[in-house]
Amino acid sequence: MPARSADVTAFLSARDFLLAHRTDYTTAYAQFEWPRLERFNWALDHFDAMAVANDRPALRIVRDDGSDRAYSFAELSRRSNQVANALRSLGARRGDRLLLMLPNVVETWETILACIKLGVVVVPATPQLTPRDLEDRFERGHIRHVVTDGDGAVKFAALPGDYTRMIVASDLPGWTRFETAHEVSAEFEPDGETAASDPMLLYFTSGTTAKPKLVLHTHASYPVGHLSTMYWIGLQAGDVHWNISSPGWAKHAWSSVFAPWNAGATIFVYDYQRFDAKRVLDTIVRCGVTTLCAPPTVWRMLIGENLASYRIALREVASAGEPLNPEVIERVQRAWGLTIRDGYGQTETTAQVGNPPGQPVQAGSMGRPLPGYRIVLLDADGEPANEGEISLPLTAENGGQRPLGLMVGYLDDESRGGGAMAGGYYRTGDVARRDADGYITYVGRADDVFKSSDYRISPFEVESALIEHALVAEAAVVPSPDAMRLSVPKAFCVLRGDAKPTREVALEIFRFVRERLPGYKRVRRLEFAELPKTISGKIRRVELRALEQRRHAAGERGQLEFREDEFPELRDARAGLPAMPTAQGSDERVT
Repeated sequence: MPARSADVTAFLSARDFLLAHRTDYTTAYAQFEWPRLERFNWALDHFDAMAVANDRPALRIVRDDGSDRAYSFAELSRRSNQVANALRSLGARRGDRLLLMLPNVVETWETILACIKLGVVVVPATPQLTPRDLEDRFERGHIRHVVTDGDGAVKFAALPGDYTRMIVASDLPGWTRFETAHEVSAEFEPDGETAASDPMLLYFTSGTTAKPKLVLHTHASYPVGHLSTMYWIGLQAGDVHWNISSPGWAKHAWSSVFAPWNAGATIFVYDYQRFDAKRVLDTIVRCGVTTLCAPPTVWRMLIGENLASYRIALREVASAGEPLNPEVIERVQRAWGLTIRDGYGQTETTAQVGNPPGQPVQAGSMGRPLPGYRIVLLDADGEPANEGEISLPLTAENGGQRPLGLMVGYLDDESRGGGAMAGGYYRTGDVARRDADGYITYVGRADDVFKSSDYRISPFEVESALIEHALVAEAAVVPSPDAMRLSVPKAFCVLRGDAKPTREVALEIFRFVRERLPGYKRVRRLEFAELPKTISGKIRRVELRALEQRRHAAGERGQLEFREDEFPELRDARAGLPAMPTAQGSDERVT
């Protein structure tokens, strides 16, 4: 076995430091330094080295049909070598781009490892993409190779061109069967060294407000950058880690590839056809899952069950994707004695902010900056403040240095000109506030926050109050144009189960929210409707805002819309509109 290089030693030393201080945030944050890497290939230098004679499970996939298959580190190392050789024989070369569109099947992980070994840039794609989405990715992503399954292959029929086609578990003319890769040599020789700065991943973001951006990551920024994610989740060697996420999205790479394998943990997948909370909980118990990361939507479904009746082996529970509501955290804490620890990051970065193990958690807060990240909140004038846009200093003059987990940049012209990297900061587009103890609380997207009567309203804060109501499954809050107040908060709500969208239910929700929010944040209008979402499941508030603007201009309103001022039952001394803010404003006012 070749001697370990200085770059690999630097990576492992940084990893081991965080593992040793997994519950000592003060020391970890103060003393952690990103490793300085020149030559580094995570699949060859870390995964394959870890896989030598290692029969521990690296990946375990359980399915609804009862199948249960584990793949050891040694087995995945060998199989990915075969896939790399097969792709090379089909013409894949260093720097080429390969679009990977598969569900949670072993071939997904084999292909990722194979491409890293080859120096081929992976372009992850969700199987939910349409032919039009794929056309955009081919045009702007310069795709030269595709790996997909039979369901995905039919979407490429209208995309002619000289690109390699590899198909999993199916057989179509013009496509090479993926299974033939397992017939070639398992000995792999790289064609040269991999620079840590070489491109490795190209993501198309989910586009909540515009056309997807092209986000480029390197052989250092995501594999090594996810040491911060490993630290936030609290992963250790031997863990069985389940990240409820689908391939194609950054969160899948975060917690279903790099963070767990950085720690030497087993990646667990329960590949269900339809989400069922009882079956998910049974699987967590039966398969001995020790660490679980799930989006808020899943947690909200799980708390509908009797959690205390499940004898779990869980040690760590986490959530990311969108901020988690305090009500959900409290119910899991009461049932399991575990605190769901929120975390924050983006496709453009690894985990930036979080509540790591062993640290006090403040209700509603995302936590504090994670090791390797310095966080500055920039106000409307671009000055550091206690509330403002979450930003990462890129230079020593701004109080920090570029974090390793940050993308190289955007590749599309429109995003490059957007100013995200201007002024010595990377600006995330997310607004937050920081308290005296350094805890950061999410306020909303910079383009979602709005003003009503000169007060600043965070949709998330109002939505958090709404979904505490037993009948509200999901909610999205946007400004609704108002002649007197510029705008008022309007909630679009999805009801649970068989609940009917009646006047009585609307009145109940209005009353419920009045008891939980100050007057200026109170919901003034409510509509029962489905919420528009991106294919990654994020609510498109921009679409709802535009709908309200169109309706206002046309003098229209929603079919199932209710307005607070139309309920005589709510007209009491406390139901009047709040006083206009004074010249001094308030904590919520933008000055």
